[in-house]
Amino acid sequence: METKRIIIEDRNHIKDEELKEAASILRSGGLVAFPTETVYGLGGNALDEDAARKIYAAKGRPSDNPLIAHVSCVEEVAPLVKEIPEAGRKLMEAFWPGPLTMIFPKSEKVPYGTTGGLDTVAIRMPDDPVANRLIALAGVPVAAPSANTSGRPSPTTADHVWQDMNGRIEMIIDGGPVGIGVESTIVDVSSAVPAVLRPGAITMEMLAEVLGEVSVDPAILGPLSADVRPKAPGMKYKHYAPKADLTLVEPGTGTERESGAEQVTGAEQKTGAEQVTGAEQKNGAGQKTGAEQKTGADRNTGADPETGLDETQLQAMICKVRELSREKIEAGYKVGVICTDESRGCYTDGEVRSIGARKSQASVAHNLYALLREFDDLGVDYIFSESFPKDHLGQAIMNRLSKAAGYKIVKV
Repeated sequence: METKRIIIEDRNHIKDEELKEAASILRSGGLVAFPTETVYGLGGNALDEDAARKIYAAKGRPSDNPLIAHVSCVEEVAPLVKEIPEAGRKLMEAFWPGPLTMIFPKSEKVPYGTTGGLDTVAIRMPDDPVANRLIALAGVPVAAPSANTSGRPSPTTADHVWQDMNGRIEMIIDGGPVGIGVESTIVDVSSAVPAVLRPGAITMEMLAEVLGEVSVDPAILGPLSADVRPKAPGMKYKHYAPKADLTLVEPGTGTERESGAEQVTGAEQKTGAEQVTGAEQKNGAGQKTGAEQKTGADRNTGADPETGLDETQLQAMICKVRELSREKIEAGYKVGVICTDESRGCYTDGEVRSIGARKSQASVAHNLYALLREFDDLGVDYIFSESFPKDHLGQAIMNRLSKAAGYKIVKV
């Protein structure tokens, strides 16, 4: 298959003529990659089971991993769902269009091929002029996972999409780099208490402000077991991973530091959803505020308010990254190091790259996948990365890094 690539010169002044062919491809059951505010999506007609199968085939994606249906306006949601719960209406009003996906009970109109065999459907209204206009012109909801081969870092430029999808799909729309850089937040509003299934730019704190109470699915903290069907993308299978072996170095808690014990952890299986409320105090049920749901490399009372780490934590983390890197370099391996603008001068060995300013979670999220792909291009064997506090957008950053590392984390 020959893949056509078209360039949008001005994303804020789109001419329908520029997207006419792409919209026609979608209506006829073909696949088109396009930019959104989060990452590039691989789109197909969400109501066409054959188109859904093509998406799974192009990505090499397991067919029980649900797809997200994208709409261009709120009115397009009703035909796709059995009902819109009150929590869903509140979130639409607060965050749509934007980087928020919600899960609803599906209507019969949505095929099981799109939902991964589930009776629910994930829906998002993107806040990107290219994506929004393309969906409107297509006249159908567009199922669109990230436009990369399954398991790889998500694409944040059209060049990334070309690397993975050239020859597999009909068209790539080049709209330049995306804005946010990590996938949308996913909230299940079909349950009694809305549950966050994947963190993103709409943070726990923002959700709690609107809903008062949300829960955190255990899949955010560790992998699902093999016999569990995922309710949303990114929950079960290996995602976001570079070709090299990635290890995170994370400051431990105060108790862990006092003990002097270094811990190497894999996935810590958690059961039961952690409850988060908009209140400032823990209540009798042990519920926590959005700002309190932190572990490991999270913020502490003695921390720098901009970085979330005290000097002892920061130096211990940097020293361990240097130590692990040197061990592999001395053994003859090519090593990549993920640091920040603030710590860049602390490293001299290996392929050292800054992911952005530690004080700017937005810059770290924006650069994350591009940096992992850069290390693929460099052909490194191992990557060692600093970690980040898990509040606000940091929760999404650490979720993606942890999954990319296969939950291989060294605590110091």
